[in-house]
Order: sequence, then C-alpha cells, then structure tokens
Amino acid sequence: MSANAPTPPLSNKERVKIPRQHMPEQDAGLRRSNFEEVNQGLTVLGATTEALRCLQCASPKCMAGCPVGVKVKDFVELIVEGDYLRAAAKIREDNILPAITGRVCPQETQCEGCCILGNKFEPLGIGYLERFVADYERQSGQLGLPDRAPPTGKKVAIVGSGPAGLSAAGDLVRMGHAVTVFEALHEIGGVLIYGIPEFRLPKEIVRREVDVMRAMGVDFQTNVVIGKTVTIDELMADEGYDAVLVATGAGLPKFLGVPGEHLNGVYSANEFLTRVNLMRANEFPEYDEPVFDVRGRDIAVVGGGNTAMDAVRTAARLGAKTSYLIYRRSEAEMPARAEEAKHAKEEGITFLCLTNPVAFLGEEDGFVRSVRCMKMELGEPDASGRRSPRPIPDSEFELPIQMAIIALGTEANPLVQSTTPDLKTTRKGYIAADPETLRTSKKGVFAGGDIVTGGATVILAMGAGRKAAASIADYLNAGTWDQPQGA
Repeated sequence: MSANAPTPPLSNKERVKIPRQHMPEQDAGLRRSNFEEVNQGLTVLGATTEALRCLQCASPKCMAGCPVGVKVKDFVELIVEGDYLRAAAKIREDNILPAITGRVCPQETQCEGCCILGNKFEPLGIGYLERFVADYERQSGQLGLPDRAPPTGKKVAIVGSGPAGLSAAGDLVRMGHAVTVFEALHEIGGVLIYGIPEFRLPKEIVRREVDVMRAMGVDFQTNVVIGKTVTIDELMADEGYDAVLVATGAGLPKFLGVPGEHLNGVYSANEFLTRVNLMRANEFPEYDEPVFDVRGRDIAVVGGGNTAMDAVRTAARLGAKTSYLIYRRSEAEMPARAEEAKHAKEEGITFLCLTNPVAFLGEEDGFVRSVRCMKMELGEPDASGRRSPRPIPDSEFELPIQMAIIALGTEANPLVQSTTPDLKTTRKGYIAADPETLRTSKKGVFAGGDIVTGGATVILAMGAGRKAAASIADYLNAGTWDQPQGA
C-alpha cells in the first residue's frame, strides 16, 4: 500500500457525486467450501475515494451514532491526507479494536445510519474505512498507538476478555492504571474468538488487536476461572486490586423447550461454534475435538440473528448437503445484519421463514432424524416492536435432518455471582448495576456488557466497557463509594 494518496480539494456538490465504493468479496461458489474471509477490504484508491465522499459536517451525527464515540470526521480526514497510522491512533482514542469493529459492527444502524450523506445518497462507508486503516497498520508492521498517562499506582482486574472487557482495559491502561484481564479459556477474546467464524472475523485479526493492547501495557492471564481459580474477594483482599470489572458476557445458551432437544446431533450454537472456532473441530482428527460429521447430510439452524447465520454458514462449509435456516418470523423481522443474510443466500442457505419447530424426532440409536415444524403468520407487534408470530392451525410438517443447531440467544453465566454472595443479581440472574455508573452492590466492583444487559452487539458491549472504565477511574480518583441505584 502507498501512503501517497491524492487529496484533491472537492466541493460538497462534487463529493456527493462520488459513488459509494464496493467492498470486494470472495466468490460465493468458492467461499462455501472454505473458511477464508468473505469481504476482502478496500484498496488504497478505494479507501481514499470513499473518504473523499465525507462531507466533513460541522456537527457530525455519525459520532453520536457510534456507541463508543469514534471521531469519524477526524480519522476520515487523515485517510484523505494519506496518514493512515495517525488515523489508526485517532480511532484507538475511542475504539481499541478497529480491525474487529470494522468487520462485525452493524454500522448501517449506528454510525452510517446517522450519516447526513445518507439522507439523499448512500451513507459514507465508515466501517469499510475503519477496517482499511486497521488493516493498513497491520500489514505495514507499524502501530498507531494513542498516548498513555503516567502510572497511577492503582490496580484494576477485569473478568472476561470479550469486547466489554477489552474496551475497558484499553481506556484504563491509557489513564495510567495497571490492568490485568482474566480469561477462563485458553485464548483471549471471548465471543470474538469462540463465537464469530473465521470467514467473518479471522482469529489472526483478534490476536493482532490483543497484541496491540499488550504493547499498550495491558496484562492478560488465560485459564483463570474467576469464581473457581480465585474469587472476587481474593482478588481484592489478597492480590491487591483496587477495583474489579465483571465483564463475563452472557454465555448460557437458550433452548426451544420442545420434545427431542436432548437427541444426539442437536447442539446449541454456543457449543457448535466454540468447537469449530476455538477448538478447531473442523480439523478433526488433527485436532482432538470432534463435531457431528455433516458431510452430505441435511442440517437445520433455528434462529434469525447473526449467530444463527454464523452457525448455518459454518455447517455449509463443513460439507452439509442442505442447510436450512428456520425462523418463526418473516425475513423482514430478522435481527441478523442484512449483509450476513445476503451472504448466506449467495452461499446456498435455504431460508424457511414463518416456520417454527415444535419437536425433534429421533432414531432408535438416539440420533435426530427430523424436525417437526409448524407454519406461522404474523399478528400485531409484540413488546420488542416486531410483529408477533402465531401458528397456523393444521400446518405441521416434518423435515428430515441429521443435525440441528439452536441459536436463540443466551443468558447470564452464573459462576461469578454464585461465588460472590454480596453481589446482587436481577430476577433473571444478571448482575444488578447502576445504569449510569455501573457500580454493583459490592464496593469496588463494577459490571458491564452482556452480564448486565443481556446479549447485544460487539460495539454496544464496547460502549459499556468504556462507560465502566470512566466510572472506575472516577472511583479510583475519589476513593468514595455511594450506594448505587438498582444494585
């Protein structure tokens, strides 16, 4: 890549005439049989051309639309100037994981959804540009690091290395605090590593971002199960941590609660994706972690979110003959990103919308052989605002399958709460925390991300991490602890 990009002065009238740059993609027929990344990234010319579309608004709405407040206008201007490392440093002032969010953020509903350009034209490709800057930095072998404050002498422990924990760690270490992130598994990254497939977020990208954080001074410890290996009380009383942030996410899978879910060949999306993404089950027997052999078989994934898309596209890549996506609402109500649904269709996934499983049926040997479904129709909107599905009488049918994956979301993992008796929880088992300060019922302990709010997007979890970091810094500076609301 060259840093000598052209920077012609343009009027806004000229900028709006530039078409949005297309993200090159791996051919659909080819990528169905491999785990290589689908989106290929912009070239220097493509990124510069896209950056020139930015109107450089006096009051940019894109920044307000970003849950972590990335200064979009500033970093895009640096791209136009050809200074990509400074652009990376500018993003990292607010977003410690630009290579990741540039790939998996739902920009269309956040920063890009607020772009003024989008009122009449296609919005600026902010995610594309964020990814370009981070990839340029990685490929150049250089780092664009933000400044770090002098050491404060304060120690902070962060429980969980997912997006909320990493985001908080990045802010706290920049403030001069000593930060240790504890991870129960053998790799850092939480859901970024075990939950998102290689073709959407290569593991090398996550490892690289973690290495950048190491270079900033964050200490990472793996294979430490907080609540088993060491408790929150021991971290604070014996190991001298001044504050603890619990950012363990929501990793307990939900199920349908229908007959036959116990059958062999029925997985939660969590288990299936963890086996393939983190434990390399797709490379069995080279890696000793088998997963059901779907080659030439029919499989079904139940759900309509990004995790369901990830699971069904992963199964297709493992060689499934037919991959069904079963979703009880219509495609218009699907919570998955439109781009992921488009990619899935291009790869041959069969969408069965307005369809709901009511039972799994098995063979005598205990393996699933089919799923019984019922057709649905949409009624009035429910509490979530989406139209509520209702069954159509006498519409049941049986679909032969040999494997099923349930991707209906997750709930709170109870481990930390169960070993920290003075940590209050909600009725559903999430940690109760003040919505503004993220302080819990236990002095010095904060909680943020999915373990407080339930499952959300990577960038929303990162926003919670930044909020927690600011609140922890206030506490460490003031040393006082008022009883928080709601905790």
